[in-house]
This record gives sequence, C-alpha cells and structure tokens, in this order.
Amino acid sequence: MLVALSIRDIVLIDRLDLTLEGGLCALTGETGAGKSILLDALGLAMGARADAGLVAQGTDKGSVTAIFDVGGDHPARALLAAQELSSDGDLILRRVQTADGRTRAFINDQPVSVALLREVGERLVEIHGQHDERGLLDVSGHRAVLDAFAHCEKEAQAVRSAYKAMSEAQSVLNAHRTRLERAEAERAFLTHALEELSDLAPEEGEEEKLAEERSLLMHAEKISEELVAAQQALAGDAGLDARINLAMRRLERAAPQAAGRLEPVLAALERTLAEASEAEALLDDTVRGLEFDPDRLEHTETRLFALRALARKHNVQVDELPALQERMAAELADIDDGAAALGRYEKAVGEAEAAYAKAAQLLSDKRVKAAEKLDKIVARELVPLKLEKATFHTRVETLPPEEGGAEGIDRVSFLIATNPGSPLGPLIKIASGGELSRFILALKVALASAGSAPTLIFDEVDSGVGGAVAEAVGVRLAELARTAQVLVVTHSPQVAARAHHHLRISKAAKGKSKDAPVATQVARLSSSDRREEIARMLAGATVTEEARAAADRLIGSAE
Repeated sequence: MLVALSIRDIVLIDRLDLTLEGGLCALTGETGAGKSILLDALGLAMGARADAGLVAQGTDKGSVTAIFDVGGDHPARALLAAQELSSDGDLILRRVQTADGRTRAFINDQPVSVALLREVGERLVEIHGQHDERGLLDVSGHRAVLDAFAHCEKEAQAVRSAYKAMSEAQSVLNAHRTRLERAEAERAFLTHALEELSDLAPEEGEEEKLAEERSLLMHAEKISEELVAAQQALAGDAGLDARINLAMRRLERAAPQAAGRLEPVLAALERTLAEASEAEALLDDTVRGLEFDPDRLEHTETRLFALRALARKHNVQVDELPALQERMAAELADIDDGAAALGRYEKAVGEAEAAYAKAAQLLSDKRVKAAEKLDKIVARELVPLKLEKATFHTRVETLPPEEGGAEGIDRVSFLIATNPGSPLGPLIKIASGGELSRFILALKVALASAGSAPTLIFDEVDSGVGGAVAEAVGVRLAELARTAQVLVVTHSPQVAARAHHHLRISKAAKGKSKDAPVATQVARLSSSDRREEIARMLAGATVTEEARAAADRLIGSAE
C-alpha cells in the first residue's frame, strides 16, 4: 500500500509529508481547498503526463515522492527485475517537474524512463475519477479483468501453451514448404551440380594437401640435384665415411700409447660414423621419393585447379565443397520425400490447431459463465447506488479459432445502458461523471475477490448523490477497504463517517496581510476533530449542536 507521500513546491503545496495507513481514508475539505492538487501530485509520481503548470510560482522545480510497502511477489517487483533494477525494501517512486517543462523520474533513487514509472505506478495505484480513462475504462484490459474474476489462469495458460505449439508447428510447415518450393524450382541445377560434386568427390583439407604436393613436385628436379650432390659428398673414396674411418685407424694405432686418453675421441667418432650412415640412408630414400614425375605433377595440378574452379562457381571455399555436396543431396532428398514430409507437417499443424481450438473453447466457456455471474453481481450493486434502472453487460465476443491469439478467441468489453431501452455502449461514452464513478465502484466491489492494485483512489465517487445512496457508497468503499487500501475524496458525510482515517484539506494564508499568498495544508483528524468536520459537512458554514449529534449518529452507525 501507499505508506508515505511527500510533496515539494507543487501548485499551492510548499511542503507536505503524509504518512498513510491501510483501510479506508477519507479526504475532505471545502471546494477549492486543494484536494485535486493532492491527486494531481500523486498522479505525477505515478507517471502521469507532465505539466509545468504544476510547479509552484517563484520556484524552478517541484517534486513528488510516493513510498509503497508491497509484498516480495508483487508484479511491480517482477517488472523492475526484468529491467535489472533494484527493488529491495519499499518501492520509492519520485518525479521531479521543472518550470521549463522538463521532467525526471526515479524508482528507488535509480533514474528510469517516465514510461517505466507509469507502468510500475499502474500496478500500485488505481485512480478512479470522473475523467480517468485508464483501469476499468480501458477496453484493452477488460479481458484480463474478467479472467481474474473467473480464476481461469490455468485455462489461460493452457491456451497460451497451445497457441505457442500451434505457431511453432505452422512455422515448421511454412519453412518446409519454402525449402521444398525453392528446391523444386532448382531441381535441374541441383542435379547437375551434385553430379559435378560427386564426380570430383572433394574431401575436407584436400586443397592444402594438393597445394603442398604440387609445390614439391614443381621443385623436385632441382631438389634432386642438390640431394645427389649431398650423396656424393657423403659417399665415395673422399666421402665422410672414408675420412672418419681413416682417422679412426690412425687413432687406434696410437691408442695403446695414449693411456686411454683417446677412448672418448674414438667413441665420438664411432657415433658420428653411425649418424652419418643413417643420414646417408635417409638421403637415399628421399632421393628415390623425389624422382621427377611429370604425369604426377599434371594430375595433381589438374585436380587442384578443378576443385578451385568448382568452389568459385558456387562461391564457397574449397574446404566447404563437401558440406555443399551434403546440403545439395539433402535438398534433392527433400524433393524426393517432399510430399510425405509435407503431409507429416500438415498433420502436425492440424493436430496443434485442434488442441488450440479445444483449449480456447474451454477458456471461452468459462469466460461466458463468469461474465453472466459478474453481470448479476454488478446488477445487485447498482440498486443501492441509485442506478437500479441501469444495465451492465459483459460482452464476450467469440471469434473463429483461426482468428484467435495467445489469449484465446474472445473479445471482452464492459458495456452499460443508463436507462431502460437505451442501447448498450462503453462505460466512458454512456455514463455521466457521477454515474461513471458509481459504476466503477460497483464493478470494483464485484471484482474485489479478483485482486487489483493494492491502493485504490476514488475521486468524488459520491458526486450528485446523498442520503441512502451516499450511505451505500460508504458501505461499499468500506467493504473494498477490507482487501485494499482505499482513499476517497468526498463531500459526503455518510462516506466520511465510514472511513478508518480522515484527512482534512484546507487553505491557509502564509502571512497576516490580506495579500499574503495561500498554501494548501493537510491535517490528520483526531476523533473529536473528525466529528467536527463531519458536522461541518452536514451543516455548512455554521456548525450546530444538531449537526454534531447527527455526526455522532453517522459515526456510531459506521462502527
């Protein structure tokens, strides 16, 4: 609920800090005292349209801060979490309005867009006034209101799931049809291209191997010449082996007289001789493998150039040719198996459509029954509100399944007729200001079990009525206050007497001179002050003892 409201420099309010409680709170005061200013200020904090005229004269900016205490699972917290904004503890909504028309919005001291502020505000407060066009007057939200009243979230979720499955099945079918149509149109091209690819049979990584082999073969003759020269340097009478063997024989003859000092040298030469022999053998193998073969070079070049030409033709890399071959083969297979696959996908779509139609119809049936029940409850509530001749009707227009959506196959709207025989029409177009407020009140009472924003505000819901009707309005507001915080701006003593808390709004001069500017003030009334205020509302300018006694009776009957 709304637990605190702070206003700075808004119209006639210089500084105001209000703490609020649950239940029913009445806001009373003389006409022009500033009750509408208070609601305009709260609306600003809730994301209402900015207006530079709200800034008090002589100041460059005004601000409004509204603090809410709501549960951890409240939808407003989920909305903030989706925006990655902190929502721990109380929710603090703040709006700063400058005199030059600029505006800034904050939630928990984090800068946000006005759109987000408004979206969060709509989940926290419902303001029902004679000129309010949101909430129950917004036709786009009537279906959700009826669903909440019908407690059909399970059926609604089933419809959403069935619609998603149907949409996905249709997407698969559409994609297959598109692919099939494209493949059929390209059958001749695919057949020829696949034959080329199959004849060439490209392998992944083959281009690199062929390029390396081609380079090697192109230089094989020159490399072979160098290798032969290396062989000659290692072999023959003047070769490395002959020179090492000659050195070893001479060292061996001198070894007996060297006292073992030549043993390491001889061992090193033996190792060198062995390594030289191995190198000579490897060199011989390399020479044999690098014999220049013009036919082999031609074959390698022919295949390499053929692969590159085919890759250019299809605008892919050479290594992508095997994947291209598989893809083209699959597309041709789709053509061959297309009819059978198309049939399977069409069957899946048909089954999904049937499942959606069944789920949507179950939801629609529940909506129709709930609409009938809601109409009866609202009709009963209209009688004591002096609207017994009026008609309220929840229209549920059921569409064909193919015109349905994720929320089902129904269009829901709340319609009224204020006089017998008059045509039904939208609430906002048919009802007058006072009637509209009472219609909204009747609806809110009927929908109380369905939940709503935790704070409800009614602006002059008792306009144009008195006596028993005003008493009925007060009773219903008090009933609403059992499940929500209700604030009501009222001129009716019968309504004010039902309140659990009472705030009086008044104007007072800020100085003693007759030209001193005035400011709007808000006072929380004690029991005795409340009795006096209700007596004033009954008697007018002069409060009599009879008025005080009548006020006592009203307060006593409400307790």
